[in-house]
Amino acid sequence: MLSDTHSWWDDRYRQYFEECDEIWHAGDIGSMELAMRLQEIRPLRAVCGNCDGGDLRRMFPLVLRWNCEGADVLMTHIGGYPGRYDASIRQQIYARPPKLFISGHSHILKVQYDERLGLLHINPGAAGLQGWHQTRTLVRFTADKGSFSDLEVIEIPKIS
Repeated sequence: MLSDTHSWWDDRYRQYFEECDEIWHAGDIGSMELAMRLQEIRPLRAVCGNCDGGDLRRMFPLVLRWNCEGADVLMTHIGGYPGRYDASIRQQIYARPPKLFISGHSHILKVQYDERLGLLHINPGAAGLQGWHQTRTLVRFTADKGSFSDLEVIEIPKIS
């Protein structure tokens, strides 16, 4: 899972995702070229972000909800955090809380459990170069029989 690539391609994405079943991108993809390159590695599930335009907005929705290995997953770009969900998604979350809620936008890696709603929230941080973040990150985990395990945060080393 990654977010906020802002068109930045890193050849290491291939090694990070080659063992995964799917790649999930939480928005601000940046370019169709990057989306296509990710799809060459594994099937891509993605939402468009506030910086995505044109073809990306036609190809990817603002909000995506699906069942993954028996767990309800909800993904959007601007989502907020437990206790402070963004107004654009708050109603959907409270009306029918997913098991996993994914959002990007902040460029801040965060994994938080919302005890009130019984959901796991993950913001994978930012995998691209654009923005103020110092460390590029992505997240991998295992989904099986409605639960998630083996969560792994990958810090992408700077290119020298």
